[in-house]
Amino acid sequence: MPIALGKPVPDFTLPATSNKTIKLSQLKGRNIVLYFYPKDCTSGCTLEGQNFRDHYQKFAKLNTEIFGISRDTLKLHEKFKSEQNFPFELLSDSEENLCQLFDVIKDKTMYGEKVRGIERSTFLIDTTGKLIQEWRKVKVDGHVEEVLKIVEKLNK
Repeated sequence: MPIALGKPVPDFTLPATSNKTIKLSQLKGRNIVLYFYPKDCTSGCTLEGQNFRDHYQKFAKLNTEIFGISRDTLKLHEKFKSEQNFPFELLSDSEENLCQLFDVIKDKTMYGEKVRGIERSTFLIDTTGKLIQEWRKVKVDGHVEEVLKIVEKLNK
């Protein structure tokens, strides 16, 4: 069953870039931005990652970690992260466990064919581990600035 706003996010562990493993329970005390995106090295996903990269220091000053998540392999994630100089980790959810928890796998139409893929979505988890904001069907332009505004309000 998908996670609901205002509820604690169940603990999860996923492999990440930089030979790391990310475990939600080890991040308590920090705000967490999880942004789900369809595919590494594609134009929209690259632009979204660059926007998070370019605002990374502002998020960091607000006690906020950023993680990008897709179903791609760690090998492809490492290439993408390196090429784009992302200062945050990318998580590989190849088994779609986190994707299902956040209900981001959707039926889409690509080139006239039905496919299942990640709907671009972002989630904000507060310092206690509770889901406090979600953005679904994200349009890249202006999105990161919108997320940053909400995080700034949290820290007032």
